[in-house]
Amino acid sequence: MLNAKIFEDLSDKLHEAVKNSPARDIEKNMRTLLAQGFTKLDLVTREEFDVQAQVLARAREQLLALEARVNELEALVVHPVEPNLNAGFPPARE
Repeated sequence: MLNAKIFEDLSDKLHEAVKNSPARDIEKNMRTLLAQGFTKLDLVTREEFDVQAQVLARAREQLLALEARVNELEALVVHPVEPNLNAGFPPARE
């Protein structure tokens, strides 16, 4: 029967081989390169993005309300409502 110590030694040796392998170095280097690349980009966090999306939504709502108000005011300029000065008074006798 095989001894458990042999399996433990083999496992330790394999673990050391993987830990010190070039693949591990390549992974470290790629992570470092990606981190540096992301740092150079002008990125924002998801939280910052969501806040700005909410700000933009409120600005759009305000813009729509202001456009509607401008349209109302323009309609008054084109077709002004004349006040009825005789409102509430009996008709004048001639």
